[in-house]
Amino acid sequence: MPPRRDPHPDVRTGRHLVHHLHVHLVFVTKYRREAFTGEMLRRYEEIMREVCQDFGAELKQFNSEHDHVHLLVHYPPTVQLFRLVNSLKGVSSRYLRKEYDAHVRRYLWGGRFWSGSYFAGSCGGAPTSVVRQYIENQQRPV
Repeated sequence: MPPRRDPHPDVRTGRHLVHHLHVHLVFVTKYRREAFTGEMLRRYEEIMREVCQDFGAELKQFNSEHDHVHLLVHYPPTVQLFRLVNSLKGVSSRYLRKEYDAHVRRYLWGGRFWSGSYFAGSCGGAPTSVVRQYIENQQRPV
């Protein structure tokens, strides 16, 4: 029996499943206000890592500007993406409003920290054109 190959470190396996799921998330502050400071963003990243761990996910990459954040999250297929997003936005909003109340109130009001919308883009693996070509070239039985 040939030895098993070591899989890519991002490929996870379950009992009946092998998966490699990543999502690129972008959250924008309410009214696109430039509310973030460097200190707030360092704390925000810590909060995001903790929330992701609670979902069995991993925050792979994080960066931001003054009015929005980008996250690259590696997550299991058992996670419903909208629930992860709601938790990421809700928990971070509560903590940031509590810990940086005076600063946040200067930029945001009405109890909202984040815009109601967000961007979620699937990523990882090959581009769609390559996957499409791979599927087309399969040896279909006649």
